[in-house]
Amino acid sequence: MKRLLYLAKVSIFLVVLTLIIGMVGCSQAPSPLGAPEYPITHFACGEYHTVGAKIDGTAVAVGSNYYDQCNVDGWRDIIGVTAGYFHTVGLKADGTVVAVGRNVNGQRNVGGWADIHQIAAGSGHTVGVKSDGTVLATGWDDAGQCDVGEWTDITQVAAGYGHTVGVKSDGTVIATGLNYDGQCVVGDWTDIIQVAAGYSHTVGLKSDGTVIATGHNSYGQCDVGDWADIIQIAVGSLHTVGLKSDGTVVATGHNSYGQCDVGSWAGIVQVAVGSLHTVGLESDGTVVAIGWNGAGQCDLGD
Repeated sequence: MKRLLYLAKVSIFLVVLTLIIGMVGCSQAPSPLGAPEYPITHFACGEYHTVGAKIDGTAVAVGSNYYDQCNVDGWRDIIGVTAGYFHTVGLKADGTVVAVGRNVNGQRNVGGWADIHQIAAGSGHTVGVKSDGTVLATGWDDAGQCDVGEWTDITQVAAGYGHTVGVKSDGTVIATGLNYDGQCVVGDWTDIIQVAAGYSHTVGLKSDGTVIATGHNSYGQCDVGDWADIIQIAVGSLHTVGLKSDGTVVATGHNSYGQCDVGSWAGIVQVAVGSLHTVGLESDGTVVAIGWNGAGQCDLGD
């Protein structure tokens, strides 16, 4: 029965996504946008919004703001950001965490967190890694995606729709939550330095620059076996993006709105991925963005 409910949710997600895009969708070619007064140092993408941390410790966000997920104007001393479907989370220099947006599952209940050095946001949950390698989680936990209380020696986490993945200091990987498509089958992964989680797939970057993936693959989002020289990965609902050491970018998966058309990008130092859009940060703090822009999530010029 749970399997059927999960498949029904996947089908509803894809149908609703298609209907929304059909009504207001558009795509744009990648083009450099104007550098802000205080350049962006780090990006994150939610379902239909994009958020950036600036060099001065402030934050900026564009796109859908139905749940106030873009209300980050008052944030200060921010050193990192992450975005869930409808919420946004910021990591402060003192190791505390702030959040805005939807909170129906308690995914914004991070006010008591401290000593955090990395954060990740999923569909309805938020995860934080403490400096001692332990992990905190809050929010939607129906599938056990917040069952991280016994995790130790973690260096980085990623949060998907209903699952959470962690990289241990020895390069092995642990996962919890929804596993209907095998997105948590990472027990034999080794030599991993970064993980990323999508709607129902998981991607790992190895220290040699190759990439491994598991889970749902109907759009080819797990077809990363021939990638090489990768230094960072990012995962959307149904597509996967990799940044190469020479500043170019590769992508695979769902591409109905051009979110994988990154072949001409160059000079990129970080990538971030939303449901149907992809963002690249250039070394001078300017950005490129491509994909569906119906909520203005690609309007990153200021």
